[in-house]
Amino acid sequence: MIKRVRSMRIGRGWGALFAGPALLLVGLYLVYPTMNTIYLSFLDQRSEHFVGLDNYARILTSEATLSAFRNNLLWLAVFTVGTVVLGLMLAVLTDRIKYEAVAKSIIFMPMAISFAGAGVIWKFVYAYTPPGVNQIGLLNQIRAVFGSDPVAWLIARPWINNLALIAVGIWIWTGFAMVILSAAYKGIPRELMESARVDGANEWQVFRSISFPALAPTVAVVATTMMINVLKVFDIVYVMTNGNFGTEVLANRMYKEMFEFRNYGQASAIAVVLFLAIIPVMLVSIRRFREQEVH
Repeated sequence: MIKRVRSMRIGRGWGALFAGPALLLVGLYLVYPTMNTIYLSFLDQRSEHFVGLDNYARILTSEATLSAFRNNLLWLAVFTVGTVVLGLMLAVLTDRIKYEAVAKSIIFMPMAISFAGAGVIWKFVYAYTPPGVNQIGLLNQIRAVFGSDPVAWLIARPWINNLALIAVGIWIWTGFAMVILSAAYKGIPRELMESARVDGANEWQVFRSISFPALAPTVAVVATTMMINVLKVFDIVYVMTNGNFGTEVLANRMYKEMFEFRNYGQASAIAVVLFLAIIPVMLVSIRRFREQEVH
C-alpha cells in the first residue's frame, strides 16, 4: 500500500513537472490578459478611475456600436449559412467527378491566402469609377459589357456593401467547410445509397433520407466553427472599408476605440462582450466533438 501511494505521488510529481511549463504559458498569455482586460473594462478612458458599468452601458446606447452589433448578426446568419450550404453542395458534387483532387485543391486555394490579401484582391474586384470612365473593377466591367451602369459595391447601403464583404468571407472559408464535410460524406456506407437507388429513390431522396442525416453531426460542428470565426471577423472589414459606410463590426470597432480614440476602457468592454459571445458557441462545439468521439 505504501509503495502504491509513493508511486502515485511520484507519478503526480512527474505530471506536474511536464505540465507546469505549459500551464505557465497558458496563464501568462491567455489567463492574465483576459483578467486584465476585464479589469480595464471597468475603468475610464485612460484607465485611471473606476467607472463601473459605464463602458458597457455605452456599448448598448452608442449608435456606432449598435450598428456593429447588427452587422455582426448579419455576418453570423449569412456567412454561416453560406459557407455550410456551399461547402455541403461542393462536397457532394466533387465526390462524383473524375478529377476530384484537382477540383478540391482549386476550391480550397483561397484558404492559402491571408485574409488581408483576400481583402486587397476583392477590393480591386469591387472597384468603382463613375459611368463613362473605364472600369478597373471586374464586376463593374462585366456590367459595362452588358450596358449596365457601374455599382459602388463597397459604398452602397444598407445591405449591398455588407453582403459584398460577407461574400469575400464565404469565398475564403467555403473550401474549409467542403474538406471537412467531404471527409464525413466519404464515411457514409455506399451500400445504403445503392440500396435506396435500387428501391427507386432519386438522388434528392437519397441525399435527404440517407446522406444528410449521416452528415448532420459534422454539419453542426462546421456551423459552430464558422460562427466562432465570424464573431471575431476583422481583417476583411479593416482592409476593404475600415468599417465606413455602415460596415462596422465589433472587432473593428474595438480596434478603433483602442488605437484611434485611445479609449482603453471602451475597447476592453467590447473585447469582453466578444469573449462572452464566443463562449457559448465554443461550448456547443466542444460538446459536438465529444458526441462524435463517442459515436
